[in-house]
Amino acid sequence: MSTEPEVVHSGGCHCRRVRWQVEAPASVVAWICNCSDCSMRGNTHFVVPKDKFALQAGAGDFLTTYTFGTHTAKHTFCKVCGITSFYIPRSNPDGVAVTAACVGAGTLAHVEYRKADGRNWEQWIEASGISEFSKPKAAE
Repeated sequence: MSTEPEVVHSGGCHCRRVRWQVEAPASVVAWICNCSDCSMRGNTHFVVPKDKFALQAGAGDFLTTYTFGTHTAKHTFCKVCGITSFYIPRSNPDGVAVTAACVGAGTLAHVEYRKADGRNWEQWIEASGISEFSKPKAAE
């Protein structure tokens, strides 16, 4: 997890009906997940605490949600264009997973890519450290 100052990133879906802002460092760790859903969508995401994510007014009218398996993950996507620009991940139900490719240009300075073994989730999750990414940072 980064200790650098946070910036406001803006982004959303392809048709621009779903828009949001998220506070996160300019350098983030993004997870390339091989679970059945993420691998089909090609989703690569970084995780933030829920209170760092804000959906713009009216955007919720264009969202729908898909769940499967444990139903812990809430895969939200735009009803119009079908893009998943963010979702609630199984690994971090107290956070938001933001699709790195859906962040507008100019605020992400660096993305470190790590592999998430969603196909073997139970064996992977404890050693991964991903659950810490949705926790508030301690005051320094």
